[in-house]
Amino acid sequence: MSVLIVIPARYASSRYPGKPLVELTGATGEKKTLIQRSWEAATQVGGVDRVVVATDDARIRDACQAFGAEVVMTSESCRNGTERCAEAAATLGGDYDIVVNLQGDAPLTPAWFIEDLVTGLRANDWAELATPVLRCEGAMLKSLLEDRQNGRVGGTTAVFGAGNRGLYFSKEVIPFTSESYADEAPTPVFHHVGVYAYRPDTLAAYAGWPIGPLETLEGLEQLRFLENGRAVLCTEVEARGRQFWELNNPSDVARIESMMQRMQLP
Repeated sequence: MSVLIVIPARYASSRYPGKPLVELTGATGEKKTLIQRSWEAATQVGGVDRVVVATDDARIRDACQAFGAEVVMTSESCRNGTERCAEAAATLGGDYDIVVNLQGDAPLTPAWFIEDLVTGLRANDWAELATPVLRCEGAMLKSLLEDRQNGRVGGTTAVFGAGNRGLYFSKEVIPFTSESYADEAPTPVFHHVGVYAYRPDTLAAYAGWPIGPLETLEGLEQLRFLENGRAVLCTEVEARGRQFWELNNPSDVARIESMMQRMQLP
């Protein structure tokens, strides 16, 4: 089964304009843009046939081509990364069995997250798309709760039922728990990792659906699948000692750089 990875990237982010071109300093002191680090993460994934960046901005296109990435230009009308992936996949054509959306603000995404995601989608015929979830340890849960208490969106959480079928995703911390957890203790809260693997027909149908009330309220593109009755597989992945965080706010730059240095990522 052939696999295409698309990295959607837009300049005009409401929370952080120009985010894909923000420079991150690695453990060796080398500065690379967020989009380059996300592209390099994608190229480390095994079993992938093609990696492209999808954007509507010439500044992002030029930066990506300078470090050797393949770029697909998409329209400015794309309302989120999934719609941009759908347009890019349609433009490229090709008989891809799985299209992966690796969002361009997650440079710390380990290769095995995506490999496990693709394996899970292949093994579950009922699933129309799959997305990884990571069980929070106490320290991560505390960080998520602190972000919300201070009015920041620090991450998305997921709840799922039997067979790991997705029930809901939220920028709030769900499910509620009144317990306190040690920093390294497992918790019942799962952090949603912003990666998706779609079956091509499901991805192609997505842009034709109206934006529903839940997607409008949460600002989470994956809720459109749930609102249209599509089956989402939540694939539990393991951190294996790696830290993971998405770059959502300017304050996340220092946090991600600190993680990169601890993990000795160049």
